Amino acid sequence: MKFKLLLISLISLVILGCNFEEDDRQSTFIGGEIINPKSGFFILSKDNTTIDTLFLNQNNQFGKYFEGIEEGIYRFNHPPENQILYLQPGDSILIWLNTLAFDESINFSGPGAKKSDFLLDLYLANQDESEMILSYYKYHPDEFSKKIDSIYQAKNKKLDDLIEKKDFSEKFIEIARAGIDYQYYHFKERYAFLTRKYFKELAEKIPEDFHDYRENINFESANLNTYYVYTNFIDDYFRTKAVERCDPKLPPSDDCFDLNSIRNIRYKIILADSLINSPEIKNSYYDRLGSQGVTFSRKPEAIDSVINLLEKTDYDREKLSRLKQMAEVQKSLLPGNNIGDLPLSNVKGDTIRLKEISNKPIITYHWSMSSKNHFRWQQDIIDELRKKYPEVDFVGINIDNKTLTDWAEIVNSQTTNPEKEFHLTFTKIDRDLLKAYLNKTFFMAPDGEIIRGSSQLNSKSYEREILEFLNDIN
Repeated sequence: MKFKLLLISLISLVILGCNFEEDDRQSTFIGGEIINPKSGFFILSKDNTTIDTLFLNQNNQFGKYFEGIEEGIYRFNHPPENQILYLQPGDSILIWLNTLAFDESINFSGPGAKKSDFLLDLYLANQDESEMILSYYKYHPDEFSKKIDSIYQAKNKKLDDLIEKKDFSEKFIEIARAGIDYQYYHFKERYAFLTRKYFKELAEKIPEDFHDYRENINFESANLNTYYVYTNFIDDYFRTKAVERCDPKLPPSDDCFDLNSIRNIRYKIILADSLINSPEIKNSYYDRLGSQGVTFSRKPEAIDSVINLLEKTDYDREKLSRLKQMAEVQKSLLPGNNIGDLPLSNVKGDTIRLKEISNKPIITYHWSMSSKNHFRWQQDIIDELRKKYPEVDFVGINIDNKTLTDWAEIVNSQTTNPEKEFHLTFTKIDRDLLKAYLNKTFFMAPDGEIIRGSSQLNSKSYEREILEFLNDIN
């Protein structure tokens, strides 16, 4: 019923003379309604390039006809949330969503909407399966394969049934099938990585044909280069290949199994350079691996080794220049340096220096509104740590280049200690590069002197590191 009302409302807007363009057979209409909007606009993009920004009217609705839309995967963004949809010329897509449960509430309707529906269903299923699949990693490889084969077959059956009912294009079928395939490969890569690191007796039983799919991997698919399933798999592939070089007799704590070790990061940069030809795709991996290598380096020499390696590749010179800028910042964040004068904003809008926040030892963690799942996971862990270690002040620092109003609204509604949350008010560093710090925490004295600068919140040894930190500082 709500879609009929929405459709009638949008048609009325067109009749009443809103700035919608005239329709024709090749026009593509995109419109919708956002309940509990967090911002006043809806952004449509493709391949990381903004197509248009549509502003919500007084009824929180939007809509426009587009000419020259190319078939493929698009991304829509209602800050701070985003999701994908599939478009081709002639589609008329209506989107209804409620920001209180963004992904789960999204509904697509109208001619052509079934394509986006299917991709959204895949996304939601993948989210559930990623949690469930963690319980499968102690299984024998044969039993694990049976589990994920069953999931794989069910998804393909669902797509086959849909293809019989709908006249889908060959390109959509190819992309939808690839989304199923790469999620399946993603599970296999994760299994191989975790068994090699934690269950070596199972790793030794992985059959020779377990990774046969690797022979047919396209590392530079133009149709998939911004599809999260595909990019997640490539990341997993690089990660698994890095630890396949490890001696099976080594303990899991050895540097070879540390994903953020400079040795592994350098190896993944070399892999990307050798396997990928597309400058756009290759540069996206250089961006991530380079920033990871810089931010997790513990010595200036290690930082320089990452920069020197990238200088020998065809990495975009402008991006390399930004990374060099970050490298200098990272050198200032190594243990022994002091960042007590770093200016931050609190939820009241006041500017405060880091050294003025607390008289206790400080551990800073960092977050972004664009990484919502990471933010929720992070908040749960921080809440527990605050209960266990009241002698430490856990301080959140948001890195987004957003308005203080948007940030403060999220802090006040979704965190338990708003007074311990701060916003990075000014930085010369590209905010996208700062996302490399989202998994890092800094241990420091009350005056801002850095004691430890490479601890990760998801590390199994994290609480041991906290106890060592407290022992060192007392």
